[in-house]
Amino acid sequence: MYGVLSLIVWALIIIVSIKYIVFILQADNRGEGGELALLALILQKQRREGDSRRRFIIIALGLIGASLLYGDGVITPAMSVLGATEGLEVITPRFKVFVVPATLVIIFSLFMVQKKGTAKVGRVFGPVMVLWFIVIAILGGMEIARGPGILLAVNPMHGVRFFMNHGFPGFLILGAVVLAVTGAEALYADMGHFGRRPIRVAWFALVLPALLLNYFGQAALILREPAAAANPFYLLAPGLILYPLIALATAAAIIASQALISGAFSITQQCVQLGYTPRVTIVHTSETEHGQIYIPEVNKALMVGTLLIVVGFRSTTALGAAYGIAVTGSMAITTILFATLARTRWEWSWPRVIGLAAVFLIVDLSFFGSNALKVKDGGWVPLAIALVVFTLMTTWNRGRKIVLSILARGSLPLDLFLADVARRKPYRVPGTAVFMTSNPDGAPLVLLHHLKHNKVLHEHVVLLSILSENVPRVGDDERIEATHLGEGFSRIAARYGFMESANVPEVLARCRSTGVVAEPLETTYYLGRERLLPHGHEKLAGWRKKLYVFMSRNSRTATEYFAIPPNRVVELGAQIEF
Repeated sequence: MYGVLSLIVWALIIIVSIKYIVFILQADNRGEGGELALLALILQKQRREGDSRRRFIIIALGLIGASLLYGDGVITPAMSVLGATEGLEVITPRFKVFVVPATLVIIFSLFMVQKKGTAKVGRVFGPVMVLWFIVIAILGGMEIARGPGILLAVNPMHGVRFFMNHGFPGFLILGAVVLAVTGAEALYADMGHFGRRPIRVAWFALVLPALLLNYFGQAALILREPAAAANPFYLLAPGLILYPLIALATAAAIIASQALISGAFSITQQCVQLGYTPRVTIVHTSETEHGQIYIPEVNKALMVGTLLIVVGFRSTTALGAAYGIAVTGSMAITTILFATLARTRWEWSWPRVIGLAAVFLIVDLSFFGSNALKVKDGGWVPLAIALVVFTLMTTWNRGRKIVLSILARGSLPLDLFLADVARRKPYRVPGTAVFMTSNPDGAPLVLLHHLKHNKVLHEHVVLLSILSENVPRVGDDERIEATHLGEGFSRIAARYGFMESANVPEVLARCRSTGVVAEPLETTYYLGRERLLPHGHEKLAGWRKKLYVFMSRNSRTATEYFAIPPNRVVELGAQIEF
């Protein structure tokens, strides 16, 4: 018992307190955390250095880490809520039949309230967390008072001797120890919602002391009453408070699940802006707080996946085999990305980078290796989810680049096009035409088709490009660049960070001061709609081409995504073989 407890204590200290709280939280991208924010920081440096091979490896690692978090996002709500409702069995074994149904109802309700906004959910449950940690600290402290000798487990030599005495079976125990630290990666991903300093203060002042007291208390209880090993957490409590403790534990489990759900929303938004995911419905649930979003498609997928996990595993004991492998893999990738950032961007010395990364990787890979042995018992579930997500992200990114390159080849250099307009002088009709284009340097294909088939141009023509940057948010002074090209043409480049969503009417309204004419009732938006045929000669596997076509057809339209008035839109089709 002393050995296992020592491993838990030092896992909390090394992984959470030192690695994440002290070091990893330093790697914020203008206040935002998570592996994609970390990846964006690295890519800013890699782009300048122009090392394409290293860039490819770093992107692959970042996407794998983000994919693993989706797997964790499905399992964590199931594990957390199941663990809370299993307290009903402690009251009486007859309540066992209600554990799974109660869990399903709670999880379903949690996902259904997401559309009200994470801020509102946080206001309802946030204060519960302070009470939760105070209660578990008191329960653990009461048991420690009955057996204070358990505090000797803080000596790391107990953990060392545990490995020396038990060998390989001792290594397998790490698969259970990791359950104490599985929230660390979500903590980093949610940094943008809370801030670095509040996280550090809350961890060292409340969370870490409460967890240590409770773990020491559970160990002391098991030493005193070995039968309590069946459920030491709930058996710490007197029978009279079991009902309110179960309710409190359930509320805390909901909050822990909320962190993963909101993290999945943030990761998806980042993926969309960085070009790794099709456009999805992003609902901003707060007018004052950035990052408070709701994505129905992700919410529905997570809900279905989590409910299936609960029905399939039915207990935390069975689910424990599937829990941990995703988050430990993500932890190892975070260490590698952090070391890369420290060396390339912060210019740390090689000895410092290698020494720190080696310590963290030894711990991360030990936990990952222990959990990897449970793949056949359920660990394959998060890995399968991660594989599917990774395949979707890489297929979309590669397919989109191919399509954009085909469209770029079909465009015309802007100076040649304007010279042709000046020479031919096509008939001009009143109003403004806005042509959305991903290529800010050429005349888009949709403009060429419009002029070819309709034989006219509007008095004012705006070529609008929405550009994504590798930063969370772009400052207002850097947001918009407007250029007058002559012949009634203007070019606008609007830049957005990966935590922002573009609004085209707002962009045009802000450009009025620069002389761009775009009255709402006299502006027509021209968008291209490509019909994709996966029969071309581009270097992409046939099944991935078909997958890309499927994703493209089911993505959110540009009209909805960019908040363009639908009654002012004209779409021109194009057939593309790729």
